[in-house]
Amino acid sequence: MSRIRRFWIFAPLAALLFLAGTSSLLAQGDPSRKGWGLEDPYQKLYNPKEIEKFKARVVRVFETVPLPGMSPATALEVREGDKAVLVHLCPSWFASPAQVGFRPGDIVTLRGAWAEIQGRDVFIAAKVKKGDTYEFKARLTRDGTPLWTLSAEELARERAKPED
Repeated sequence: MSRIRRFWIFAPLAALLFLAGTSSLLAQGDPSRKGWGLEDPYQKLYNPKEIEKFKARVVRVFETVPLPGMSPATALEVREGDKAVLVHLCPSWFASPAQVGFRPGDIVTLRGAWAEIQGRDVFIAAKVKKGDTYEFKARLTRDGTPLWTLSAEELARERAKPED
């Protein structure tokens, strides 16, 4: 086989492999997504074996930084009786405060797990339901896998499932 023919056969394959590797490295090093991976310390705070559920009223919807060095999270402050609770929903790049569908005064049912972050109890949500018609899902209920770590195809399948 001539050199030119070999070049045209292998060059596209080499370019494809280079681009695949580069896009993966860029995503890992993207500071706007820092700290939200499956192996990052924040994810290890969520224990799917200790799921709890409670009802509360939304006080505010805002951005916060869960752990130093992480990119921002979309969060809720809710009130359960006389107790204020900080709820982490997801990275802001996955869904911003304006996109999650909650407003002050909404009565919601939260499902997720408690974690202690910098000496404060925080509720890390898997799902937040408003009435019978709206649900924001951030994690898989069965194992706590964050939806933002799924492939586009897996995320589409998960969002197409009926509510449980």
